[in-house]
Amino acid sequence: MTQVKICGLSEPATLDAAVAAGADYVGFVFFAKSPRNVSLEQAAALAARVPDRVGRVGVFVDADEALLGGAIHAGRLTAIQLHGADPAQAAAARRRLGIEVWAALPVATRADIERAGAFRGAADRLLFDAKAPKGADLPGGNALRFDWRLLDGVAMTMPWGLAGGLDAGNVAEACRATGAPLVDVSSGVEDAPGIKSADRIRAFVKAVRER
Repeated sequence: MTQVKICGLSEPATLDAAVAAGADYVGFVFFAKSPRNVSLEQAAALAARVPDRVGRVGVFVDADEALLGGAIHAGRLTAIQLHGADPAQAAAARRRLGIEVWAALPVATRADIERAGAFRGAADRLLFDAKAPKGADLPGGNALRFDWRLLDGVAMTMPWGLAGGLDAGNVAEACRATGAPLVDVSSGVEDAPGIKSADRIRAFVKAVRER
C-alpha cells in the first residue's frame, strides 16, 4: 500500500482531518520563509493531537543544531526531512540526533535522480521533489512537478517517496507511473499558500487508497 504524507500542517482542524483520513505521516515545517512555518509551541500543540500510529516529520532547510533539537522534542518527531543537505550532512545528523533522516532531492534532470545513490547508508529515505525555480524562497511546496519519466528504470536501493505538484487529480496517475511507495503533498491540498483544506486532504488520501 502506498503511504501518504500530508505536509505543512499548521492548524488543529486540518491536522485532525489528515489523521482521520488515514495519513501515514504528517509534516511540520520549521522554516521561517515558508507560509507553513510553525513555532516550537505550535508544533508541540499539534503533535499532542497525533496518535502514535502516525509518523511526525519535521521539515528543515539548513537548520542549526538548536532548532533541530528543539523541534524534535516539541514535535515528538519520528523523522526529520532535510532540504539542502549533502550525504555527509545527512549521515552526521542521523548519527548525532539518533532519528530517522529523509533527504529531499530536487529534481529537474536524470542526473539529479542519479545523485540518489550517494545517500545510501547516509539517509533512511529519499524524497524526490521538483527543483524550485531559480531565486525561489522555498525549496519545496511550490506546486511544481517534475517529469516522472525520469524515474523510469531507476533501481531504488533504499526507501523513497515522490513529491512535487501532487494533488487529488493526479496522484493516482503518479503512483501508477512511478510505483512510488510514498507520496508527499503540501500545496496540492491547500486553498491558498499555507491554508490547508480538510476536503482536499480527504480527497487526496481517497485518491491514493482507491486507485
